[in-house]
Amino acid sequence: MSFEIHIEAGRSEQNYWKDLWRYRELFYILSWRDLKVRYKQTVIGLLWSILRPLLTMVIFTFVFSRIVKQESAVPYALLVFAGLLPWQFFATGLSEASNSLIGNERLISKVYFPRMIIPAASIITSLVDFFIALALMAVLMAWYGTLPSWHIIFLPLFILMAFVASFGVGLWLTALNVKYRDFKHVVPFIVQLGMYISPVGFTSQALVPEKYQLLYHINPMAGVIDGFRWCIFGDRVIIQWEAVMVSLAVTLFFLFIGIYTFRKMEKSFADLI
Repeated sequence: MSFEIHIEAGRSEQNYWKDLWRYRELFYILSWRDLKVRYKQTVIGLLWSILRPLLTMVIFTFVFSRIVKQESAVPYALLVFAGLLPWQFFATGLSEASNSLIGNERLISKVYFPRMIIPAASIITSLVDFFIALALMAVLMAWYGTLPSWHIIFLPLFILMAFVASFGVGLWLTALNVKYRDFKHVVPFIVQLGMYISPVGFTSQALVPEKYQLLYHINPMAGVIDGFRWCIFGDRVIIQWEAVMVSLAVTLFFLFIGIYTFRKMEKSFADLI
């Protein structure tokens, strides 16, 4: 008696989520591979993870501090760097995830596994840069003589929120990028524009009128950045929890749309790619 086993990407939802756990070792392998590829044959290697946010902070401090006149109990440079932490994690993860399927076309076309592992692994690698920058944040706070708030125990929640935001939008964009290759040109524009409309070089309460706060926080990273600053500086910065909840709702919405779009198109990835 012989049996035939048919394996395809369009599995039932229940089996698909089980497969994500079964293929967890592949997730670790891809994450480690992406890390090695990122820093292989680089001159400054991990040092770039320090220089990039540091140089961006310096530019924002010297340029935007002259434009944005705001009173704060926190040094402006620290305020900017605390905003850069989640933004660069989000931006790097989004950029890597949006191109992850195209970069793994040979793997996708040859063997079955839950394709969602690929963009997830690419975002995880961005955590390395994030934690390096977070260590630099501790050094800067010591330099300015600023102590972190006890609210910092809640920081993992906002790291998770930044990951979900990057993952949700990344899933949506990488699925569309497989079918419409033009999207690879759209992502850098989105990232560049997003940094300036997000409260990186300013606080949302300083420039956005109170009546527009909820509307402004439709940008999911606005709530994440506000949350990061609250975790690090505590009550020395103002936070509107209703606005943060709006950002959280939008983040979960993008996660749903990203998963739905990705799963709907996943069965055709091997043919399209």
